[in-house]
Amino acid sequence: MSSERRRRHQRPPRGFTLIEMVVAIVVIGVGLAGVLLAFGAVTRGSGDAAVRKQMLAVAEELMEEIQLKPYAAAANAAPAACARDTYNDVADYDGYNAGSVCGIDGTAIPALAGYAVSISVQAATLQGVSATRKIIVTVRRGSDTLVLTGWRADYAS
Repeated sequence: MSSERRRRHQRPPRGFTLIEMVVAIVVIGVGLAGVLLAFGAVTRGSGDAAVRKQMLAVAEELMEEIQLKPYAAAANAAPAACARDTYNDVADYDGYNAGSVCGIDGTAIPALAGYAVSISVQAATLQGVSATRKIIVTVRRGSDTLVLTGWRADYAS
């Protein structure tokens, strides 16, 4: 056969073979699954930063409130519900446990209804100074927990 005759009998390329098509579909499917998995992880955790910031703000506010109280124990009246308005020294906060975030007067803050707070104040020694109290403020929201630890020394007596 002459080369011209062979050229006439050759078929023009028609596209992909079945095997090439299956391989292409598998590769595209795996790539798309990876992208969707990454997208799902990003959207699922998109609110976490805001929740962590809110938890930190609540914990820092309570820590500052506690650290500003006098170190020496003083007699006080028991507060009602989650109020802290009768607390007059650092040790009064030990065992505080509120199912929601409350103002100092005991009024629950509706925007923070999903958050819970607990406080522990224990006598401790910090670098040889025995007149100190270790303050642990724990804020929870669902399965998220933030723990803030601070210290208060008897520097003002």
